[in-house]
Amino acid sequence: MIRPSYPPKPVPGDRIAVISPASGLPGLFPRPHELGLERLRKEFGLEPVEYPSTRRMGSTPRERADDIHAAFADPDVKAVMASIGGDDQITVLPLLDRELIRANPKPFFGMSDNTNLLAYLYNTGIVGYHGATVMTALGRPGAMHPLTADSLRAALFTSGAYELRPAERWGDVNGDWADPETFESEPELRPGSGWTWVNADRVVEGRSWGGCLEILAWLLMADREIAPDLGQYDGGVLLLETTEELPSATEVFRIMRNMGERGLLRRFSALLMGRAKTWSFERPNTPEEGARYADEQREAVQSVMRVYAPNTPIVFDVDFGHTDPQLVLPYGGLIRVDGPARRITVTY
Repeated sequence: MIRPSYPPKPVPGDRIAVISPASGLPGLFPRPHELGLERLRKEFGLEPVEYPSTRRMGSTPRERADDIHAAFADPDVKAVMASIGGDDQITVLPLLDRELIRANPKPFFGMSDNTNLLAYLYNTGIVGYHGATVMTALGRPGAMHPLTADSLRAALFTSGAYELRPAERWGDVNGDWADPETFESEPELRPGSGWTWVNADRVVEGRSWGGCLEILAWLLMADREIAPDLGQYDGGVLLLETTEELPSATEVFRIMRNMGERGLLRRFSALLMGRAKTWSFERPNTPEEGARYADEQREAVQSVMRVYAPNTPIVFDVDFGHTDPQLVLPYGGLIRVDGPARRITVTY
């Protein structure tokens, strides 16, 4: 069984690789990308280094794999961050040199389609970080959300315990990146409702695994980066969240049901469910419609868990994934879920 370990952390003044292992969207929407790079420099004191496919739409899986290898192999680069997600990263995984990456462990930050690379790093023995892509978290109009900025700073530069806290205000409505007016003000937020706890009668701690639910479904279908011995996940903390494609409650139920049939769900000591994104350009739900969507997803998750892992503690509406703020969670690192005290603590 591979036990992931934490790679060395950067310090202000270091170089950080910015890569696009999923999609070259910075080439189509340079404004949030440039804003994110500027904040890496000015607010975090890091010097971003881009690679040949970072801003190139239509780059091949081999070109993207080459950028990953170059970023990890460069001794002057101390961390790696994805520009954005996408839907094609699964094609890059077979081209990666596991021994090269294992010999050059570095903190990697990404989410959404970057679940592919996070799972790959988990199986390579390297703790990654779910969250904080350049164009979304760092390129947020107006300013970074304070919770996002604080958790990213802690994940980048510290190695101790960090307590998560519910967002007092959150949002999931995005402006058009092609419209300059989008960047004139911060996104609108609405009051948070805190976390919802189920089976909160114990304290558990374990290594995290999971990520974007739709991407996990693809990995399961391709039988890629899923441990052949499911015992590797025993006692871990499962992280799940859904995308701006707004999968239906039925689809969420079916994916998780199939995970249950494979024997995955019962392995974990707790489930953290990210706050559901309820709005997209294709489905601009009203707040009331969005609330119904989130309620239906929550019930779908509970319906599955009641069958396959009925006693597992669950925390809903944790602020990680595709909503704002975007807390950074260690992937393969330790997470402590304290049900009686209603506290979640991660180890960066």
